[in-house]
Amino acid sequence: MGLRTIISERQRRLGAELKQLREQAGFSAGEAAEQVGMGRGQLSQIETAKTTILTERLRELTAVYGCTDKAYIDALVEMSESTGKGWWSAYRKRMRQVSLNLAELEANAVKLRTHQSLFIPGLFQTPEYAQAIFASPKLGFESIEGALDFRMERQHILTREAPPTVHAVIHEAALHMRFGGTEVVRAQLLRLIELARLPNVTIQVYPFSAQAYGALSGNFVYVAPKVPQLSTVILEQATGPHYVGDRDQLALYRSLFERLAENALAPIDLSLAPEAHSVKNSLGLIQHLLYTL
Repeated sequence: MGLRTIISERQRRLGAELKQLREQAGFSAGEAAEQVGMGRGQLSQIETAKTTILTERLRELTAVYGCTDKAYIDALVEMSESTGKGWWSAYRKRMRQVSLNLAELEANAVKLRTHQSLFIPGLFQTPEYAQAIFASPKLGFESIEGALDFRMERQHILTREAPPTVHAVIHEAALHMRFGGTEVVRAQLLRLIELARLPNVTIQVYPFSAQAYGALSGNFVYVAPKVPQLSTVILEQATGPHYVGDRDQLALYRSLFERLAENALAPIDLSLAPEAHSVKNSLGLIQHLLYTL
């Protein structure tokens, strides 16, 4: 079997996890490979995700490294055995690998935490709002129709069976952006209120009057699968998304999101009695903006 020419984020992460386990156990690549009857080059190719690893060999390696966390090992096996196929497979020729990576990560998530400063999160966007963004000059979308279809397809995870919990902190600045014009923005704000009715969706607005955390954090998505150690933070950068899986960095972004949520307005909650809305909250701010449009 030849070496991979296209490597998914799942495959890259599996290799990185195995390398980290080896280094933590104090083995060189050559020493570890010798322990399981493998060539050093083959192990290096596995750690750089250029080739696959058999399930039996993976379990042997984790045993050699002294790893006893069954849930974690089973998750690594699942990553290794996965075909990587899903609804996103139909878009392989139309979308870049980074988009396919995002869809696969979301599909396996039990929790999603996101902070956005200028855009409504993609999972919450109306078709018209998303299209207005995709049509913006110099953003480089080769196929607006394909990108729009893909984004709308992603949103199905919100209402699938056993959906992930999604918690979004959206900076107030994003609510003031006029992508697509007044009517498009109005429909988008109403869509946020509608989505907040879902039991698995929490939406908070980070107001202009709050602490500086919102300005300092940047845009990110924290994707947590069943095994927390395999969580991924996706940072949005001008050169493309950057994936973070280091344990210390994951802890930093968990803490950062908690601070954002603490300093944001109370979540949209349509179950509250009218008099409860006398206190500043996310719903009140959105309703005020709707009134001024």
